[in-house]
Amino acid sequence: MSHYQRLLLIMRPMLHQAVALEQAVALARSASASLHIVALLESLDKLWLLESGKHQAEREAYRLAQHEQLEAQANALRASGVQVTTEVAWSNDLQDDILQHVLEMQPDLLLKQVEHEPALKRAFFTPLDWQLLRHCPVPVYLLGASQPALPRHIVAAVDVADTSPEGQARNDSIVQQAGALALQTGAQLDLLHACDLSMAYMGDMGYAAWAIGDIAEPMRQALEDDFRKLAERFGAPPQRCHFVLGRPVAVLSAYVESQPVEVLVLGRPIARGLDRLFGSTTEHVLYQVPCNILVV
Repeated sequence: MSHYQRLLLIMRPMLHQAVALEQAVALARSASASLHIVALLESLDKLWLLESGKHQAEREAYRLAQHEQLEAQANALRASGVQVTTEVAWSNDLQDDILQHVLEMQPDLLLKQVEHEPALKRAFFTPLDWQLLRHCPVPVYLLGASQPALPRHIVAAVDVADTSPEGQARNDSIVQQAGALALQTGAQLDLLHACDLSMAYMGDMGYAAWAIGDIAEPMRQALEDDFRKLAERFGAPPQRCHFVLGRPVAVLSAYVESQPVEVLVLGRPIARGLDRLFGSTTEHVLYQVPCNILVV
């Protein structure tokens, strides 16, 4: 049985999303999964409920026209054997409406095109994609790569430095979800851990600066041993495992730049303290890499 049975694709009609639709359809076809496409029309007029009947009729006519266009695409997909349903609706709150659709449908995967927000805007407003990563109860597949429709190379980025039960469970989920996607699409799967032994990281661990030189190598070796054990537990061959020194965002960005990676699988961000304002590693990676991001 396929790992994916129900897929939910959220589309924003104001954006160019042909690539996102192509990738969602390719995954649905490969998994023999049903695909529900929801196009949300962002309502910029917050007082529309107070407007005249003529204004509401114009809004409904626009919605129906958008639905007809989407249905025309869906009919072509149905003719090729893909199970597709469609929906077009107005939205006053994109985050709430998307999460409501997830709760009602309970899909195996939420798919959406990544939206690159400028740094200045992120300083004042939490991006929609960040909000979905933090609050969506199912894995979120953010589509950013242009080719190919199905991935050929997937990287699962784990964090063995987090030894808490939650951290270990998150690593297991990352590898399991990455493995399921690789199995479904026939992609190569690699495991990667970015080992950050910087002074800032060591300070967070409660070590004094003078002690860094004494403990850095033993800690690096311990983390590498934990990474190897995780890989062995999931049967990952050594040549597909990469233990790289450096800060996570920089390491992941450099790896994706140097390798033909189509999907990077990461853990759900845990926004604490300043991360709530400035974003976590997972959230910043969205703006640093050209590939798709699957967050579990």
